[in-house]
This record gives sequence, C-alpha cells and structure tokens, in this order.
Amino acid sequence: MDHDARQRSTDISEIQNQSGSRQRKDNNNEPGGGNPRPTAGENQHQEDEEEEEEEEEEEEEEEEEEIEQEEQENVGGLAEDPAEPDENLVVDDSAHEQLSPGRVAPRDELNYDTDTSASVTDSLTWISWFCSLAGHEYFAEVAEDFIEDDFNLTGLTTYVPFYKEALEMILDVEPEDDSVKVPEVSLVESSAEILYGMIHQRYILTRQGLSQMNAKYESAHFGYCPRVYCQPSKVVPCGRSDVPGDGEVVLFCPNCMDIYHPPSSRYHCIDGAYFGTSFPHLLFQTYRESTSILAPSPTASLSSPEPPCDLQSKSGFMSDSVTPYNSSRSKIYGPRIYGFRVSERARSGPRMQWLRIRPRTEEQLRLGLEYREREPVEEVEGS
Repeated sequence: MDHDARQRSTDISEIQNQSGSRQRKDNNNEPGGGNPRPTAGENQHQEDEEEEEEEEEEEEEEEEEEIEQEEQENVGGLAEDPAEPDENLVVDDSAHEQLSPGRVAPRDELNYDTDTSASVTDSLTWISWFCSLAGHEYFAEVAEDFIEDDFNLTGLTTYVPFYKEALEMILDVEPEDDSVKVPEVSLVESSAEILYGMIHQRYILTRQGLSQMNAKYESAHFGYCPRVYCQPSKVVPCGRSDVPGDGEVVLFCPNCMDIYHPPSSRYHCIDGAYFGTSFPHLLFQTYRESTSILAPSPTASLSSPEPPCDLQSKSGFMSDSVTPYNSSRSKIYGPRIYGFRVSERARSGPRMQWLRIRPRTEEQLRLGLEYREREPVEEVEGS
C-alpha cells in the first residue's frame, strides 16, 4: 500500500512538472514573450509624459494664433487710421505701398501725377521735340522770336507746300479758322520739317545761331574728321547746295578743307540745304580761335613729301602750308616703295596732291593765282 501511494504521488509530481514546462514554452512563443510586464507605476509615468506633450503643443498653437491676430490688428490699424504725414518729412511712396499693400492712393495724389505729366508734355515745344529725334542731333533749336519775324521767312513759301499750316505747327499755334479744311497731318508734318530746315539754314548764320553751333563744335558734337592726318580734327555739318533736294548733309573739316559723309546712316536722310554752303566758312571766320588745325610733327617729312619741282616753280605751292583759317600746317600723304617716293608720272603715283597744297606766303598765293588764270581748273559742284 505504501509503495502504491508513493508511486502515485511521484506520477502526479511528474505530470505537474510537465504541465509547468509546457506553459512556460507557450509564454515564450507568444509576441513579446519573455519580456516582463510593465508595472502599474510605469504605466502611470508614461501617461503623464503624453499629457505633458499634448499640453505643450496646445500652448504653442495658442501663441501662434495670438501672434497672427496681433499682426492683423496692426495692418488693419494702418489701413483704417493712417498717421498724418509730417510736412517736412519726405516719404518714399514705394516703401509706403510695401508696408500697406491694401492702401489706395487718394484722389489728390492721382490728380497730382496727371498734372505733372501734362505739364511736362505742355512744356515740350515742337522745336524741342524735332531736335530731340534720332538723327536730328546736328540741328540747333531756333528761337521762336526769329521765326515770328516775317523778314526772316522771306521767299520760303516757294519751297514749302502748306506753308501756313506748317508754320502754325512749328510755333504750336492753333488754327485761326476752324471752318477751313485742314490737310492731312502727315503732309503738314513733312512741310513743317522742310520749313524748319530752311529757317535753320538762315538762323545759324546769325550771331545767336553761330554761338549755338560753335558750342556744339567745341564739344565735338559733330564728330571728327575720318582722314588719318586730320585726327583728331573736329568737323561741322554743311551742304553742297542751298536748295532743298540737291543732296544730303556732309561734314566739313577745316584742317584738310574737304567734305565727308557722316559715319552713321541715320544722318543720310537730312537735307544738306538745312545747313547751307556758307555756314562752316562763316563760323571759322567768326571764331578763328576755335578752329582746330593740326600742325605736322617734326618727323613728318617722310609722309609729307614736297610737290613736284615743276609745279612748285610755276605756282609756288608747298605741301606743308597754311590754311585760310590758321597759320598751322597740314600734312599730305606721299606713297613710297622701300623708302623711295613714288613718282607722280607712275601709274600708281600720286595724282591729286595739289588739291591739298596751299601757299605759305602772300607771294606764293599771288603766283598760284596767276598760274590758275593761265590754266583754269574746272570746279566741282558745291565748291
């Protein structure tokens, strides 16, 4: 009996041990198995941290809302009740508009801008507008009192169609009789350009006009001579005829006494009659001290040869000579091969050097005039 009882107790203990080991294996196989379960204190601590984080986020959101509300109140206050500006304070409109983008300019400010633009337009006369156009830089602004004098306009009606309408346009005068049919504006503008050009030809021969053109000349407003031996000699505009339609404007150099085409094509549409044939020579006779005549350098003998002996003995002309406007000498290019001057009798020799040869003394000038009387030279157009 005792033996059977001990045997049963042993079997029961083995069964309990097996069930306990099986339960431990099941616990290990479960997710998170093997980890100790959190205690009640740890769960409470984790909940407190989450609550603190939520409270901090709510506080940050409230602060951001307060800042946005303050900014809106500030902008609304500037738009509804702007401060009165100080009279002595200069305010930048662009900066003010950046501070208050919703601000609308008052009516008086808009009227002020309109009045300013209108006053600028009213102050710009037709003469100022015409002289400011591209390609019209050579023109001087003719005084209105000169145009209003009928004596200065004598004989211009033969050159200008719609003379009366063109004159009214130049002087910015409204037509006297509205019932008269006014021709097309394009025709009147073309006539006004011709009329102003012919008035300009006469105006620049007066003392006031010469003074204006001399100021342009001294500031090199018309440019420089393209000839190598004349640089940097300044030039002035002139024409080869006093009648409109006979040729475009050209540039006259007082150093080489020759004329050249303007370097820019925008001046090719300007009539030479608007400056005339007398202007450059009267200018240099009036302002002799302003004439820029270049003297040759001491080493210019190689490039400025003497003229042929037979021509020099007959006419007395020399290659380095005075000009009509100054006592300085001009330079003449002489072709050379290996340092030897090319003969004028050669096929490639110089042919027109005598055109730039001028006398040095009155005796040489007298001999030259006598030679010209014996063998007259045909003058080119405009000379």
